[in-house]
Amino acid sequence: MKLIKDLNFKKILSLFLEQNGSPFFNAKGIAFGVFSGCFPFFGFQTLLGVFLAQIGRGNIVLAAIGTWVSNPFTYIPLYLFNYKLGAFVLRNPENIIIQPNLIKEDFWGQGWFFTSRLIMGSSLVGLFLGFICGLLAYLFYKRKYKNLI
Repeated sequence: MKLIKDLNFKKILSLFLEQNGSPFFNAKGIAFGVFSGCFPFFGFQTLLGVFLAQIGRGNIVLAAIGTWVSNPFTYIPLYLFNYKLGAFVLRNPENIIIQPNLIKEDFWGQGWFFTSRLIMGSSLVGLFLGFICGLLAYLFYKRKYKNLI
């Protein structure tokens, strides 16, 4: 079992290390992927990351890898933090509580209340983490490129 995990990790690491392109091109791919991975669009994060990387002229393979910032181990803490940040930014009133026994109209209102805070927090966290990971990737690939010359 440990051998399989080591092989998968080594395969992903080699995929990350063997990317061609300028440091900026690769960094944009990582940044777009991490940004997309911060949103709760299960199953569509990779498509969103690849789409943004293609539009922004970044590395699409690294964008797909970058979306792995959210995975089954990070879903709950990442999205809980995103929600709390969004609620803070949008000044969440303390008297609004999501209740399970709502009538239909209230349910949709509560749904938008929750969704707006989650999307706002995901946007802010995605921008921050995307920038930081993109910057680190840029420095990494610049150093790697410099050592090759």
